[in-house]
Amino acid sequence: MTQIRIATFNLENFDETAPTAHPSLAERITLMKPQIRRLRADIACFQEVHGQERPGQPRALLALKELLAGTNLDGAELISTKPENDAVFDQRNLVIATHLPVIKHQQLKNDLVAEPRYQRLTAIPPDPEPVSIGIERPILHAQIDIDHTEPGRLLHIITVHLKSKIPSEIPGQVSDPKKGIWRTADAWAEGSFLSSMKRMSQALEVRRLVDQILKEDPDARIIVAGDFNAEPGEVPVLAICGNVEDTNNRDLATHVLVPIEHTIPNEARYTFFHHGRGQMLDHMLVTRNLLAHYRGSEIHNEVLHDDSLAFATDDKYPESDHAPVVATFDFD
Repeated sequence: MTQIRIATFNLENFDETAPTAHPSLAERITLMKPQIRRLRADIACFQEVHGQERPGQPRALLALKELLAGTNLDGAELISTKPENDAVFDQRNLVIATHLPVIKHQQLKNDLVAEPRYQRLTAIPPDPEPVSIGIERPILHAQIDIDHTEPGRLLHIITVHLKSKIPSEIPGQVSDPKKGIWRTADAWAEGSFLSSMKRMSQALEVRRLVDQILKEDPDARIIVAGDFNAEPGEVPVLAICGNVEDTNNRDLATHVLVPIEHTIPNEARYTFFHHGRGQMLDHMLVTRNLLAHYRGSEIHNEVLHDDSLAFATDDKYPESDHAPVVATFDFD
């Protein structure tokens, strides 16, 4: 019997800090390293991992490696999103950490979905024609061998960080970027519409990737995990799940992805806390063939702080503003 624990955790802008900054990286690691140990993850999907530079060396995930030191993921292979120069992005990388063999991996950004274009109505001056609405973050897909003694026992791990609900910038419409003060309500609404467009574009690309994998291998075992910036009943989550109730096509039942959070009691089912209300923004969706191996889930949200307080005071907490989600699977 092979037991595999899989986790997803948004580390919230995890980076080195200036010498006088608080919380410092050391302060963050002091509180967050026990969270990593508690995961006991064989495969961990991280979001918002920043890269660091050293003279004469490519940008690397040095802060993350320091966080993982002394945990069961110490020295694990780190598969990351990256720009064309083969380093890592300066900010908000997606990372898959594991000691298990990674057979292959890829990142997708408008590979299966064309980049959206839109003519902004409230821009100053207005757009004379549609412009590209850029997607900030790729999707990361890895094929991992969970038991190398039996070739072919692969897990497809897809990790995502969909666009947040923060309105996208509209030229000339934000009078105070630091405080997020908009000049007009319709500009704010249009900025929110653009963010929704970006989020759905990413969700559609994930869904198309899942269908592509299942077309090539109907028995493929797929897990989509990460920060969806959307709650269970919202369209980005439903688009990736592909429920039969939505498609009205029972022949697509094997293409449905199931949220494992459904096995967690409703009162504990949240990964983000905002204005006194828990929200389930971080998800793990699995193909139905994985349910036979599924043994349970955890959301480590006991000390999750209210994100709105940090925004109100501009004081940052050492911990992340997201709670990790962990699922356990047993394979014969």
